Amino acid sequence: MSLTLIGLSGIVALLLIIFFLRIPVGFAMAMVGFAGFSIVVSPQAALGMLSDEIWEVFSSYGLTVIPMFILMGQISFHAGVNKRLYNAAYVWMGKIRGGMAMATILSCTGFAAICGSNTATAATMGTVALPEMKKYGYNPLLSASSVAVGATLGVLIPPSVVLIVIGLQTGQAIGVLFWAALIPGFLLCLFFIAVIFIACWKNPQLGPSGVKTSFKEKLRSLKGTIEIVILFVLIMIGLIKGFFTPTQAGAVGSFISLLIGVLGRNLSWKKFYLALTDTLRVSAMIMAIILGAVIFGRFLAVTRLPFELANIVGEMALPSFLVIILIGLVYILGGAIMDALALLIITIPIFFPVAASMGYDPVWFAVFITVVTTLGAVTPPVGINTYIVASMGHGVSLSDVFKGVMLFVPCFILLLALLIIFPGMATYLPGLFY
Repeated sequence: MSLTLIGLSGIVALLLIIFFLRIPVGFAMAMVGFAGFSIVVSPQAALGMLSDEIWEVFSSYGLTVIPMFILMGQISFHAGVNKRLYNAAYVWMGKIRGGMAMATILSCTGFAAICGSNTATAATMGTVALPEMKKYGYNPLLSASSVAVGATLGVLIPPSVVLIVIGLQTGQAIGVLFWAALIPGFLLCLFFIAVIFIACWKNPQLGPSGVKTSFKEKLRSLKGTIEIVILFVLIMIGLIKGFFTPTQAGAVGSFISLLIGVLGRNLSWKKFYLALTDTLRVSAMIMAIILGAVIFGRFLAVTRLPFELANIVGEMALPSFLVIILIGLVYILGGAIMDALALLIITIPIFFPVAASMGYDPVWFAVFITVVTTLGAVTPPVGINTYIVASMGHGVSLSDVFKGVMLFVPCFILLLALLIIFPGMATYLPGLFY
């Protein structure tokens, strides 16, 4: 059996183990990677590689950036930031038809800036937004889908855990990726709001207008957004000016969010304890995925599958944009059946060499595949965000969520088309600040 065939067999085995044996992705990747490395090289070499990689991954200072940003998001969540964000967004947007759904999108955008995860954003914002929209007579199709698609912004709006992991895997500066994703992330947010406005204009029953609020009430509600603004501005300015590294930015953000929670008397000892335990659980899960991905990546490297794939694509003489579209289809399908972080970690060693061989900017490509993967998180058959929202009840069925999400799919397609036509959308800000 050729090395390339062994590599392909390893990928198939990995998918079978994940979906039929229900083994967590990180452990599945480690098992297949170790077994494949043993077959290609030797069991002794595989054991040596395993011990080396475990030490290298878990002793890496760079990885401490992940638990720091997760801690910042968890402290903010348990201090009630998501509720205050939603209240402020509703006060400003509630009077408009579909205003509560628009407020949900804006709240997801704000919470994404301190959370960095689509699944976490879906779960936390769903608990706040779904009961409120049900109370005001919103169609379940619109209310559920606005939470599901709004939560995808958690992967794109910095600081994003997914962008951090991509930066660590590809050797790119995390601050550069943060700035690169900023314009696409906010554009996607505006596209979502535009779709809600048009849908409710055509069918007012989808999202009736809410209670009118005075300008004074609007200004008063902005108090609930101050902490998010402070966190976001301090982190981005600190990274631009070089006041601190990404890891230090996470630590500074965690400290400031803790200080805000304590001074505002919104964070009790019990909530702080829950924030710590949730941070430990999520961080351990991500570290296990990263370790498994490293081991699986070493297996793919010795099979030379990524390089053979790059050579095959080069010899096919296909137009570069067509290759990018094919890669995008792979990510859409993959994102529909697994979490964005796990999918990206598995596929980056395969597709980054292909993109590099065709001359694509690595920063642009990182943003492109992140957007495509977020689309997969809300599309059938197993869009993970849709299942999270549907599982929360509130009279929302899975079919309702999927039907509603279809309204927003053109937003993703439009953004991807704009990224391909105008790559400067992703490279302008990094070029300006770095």
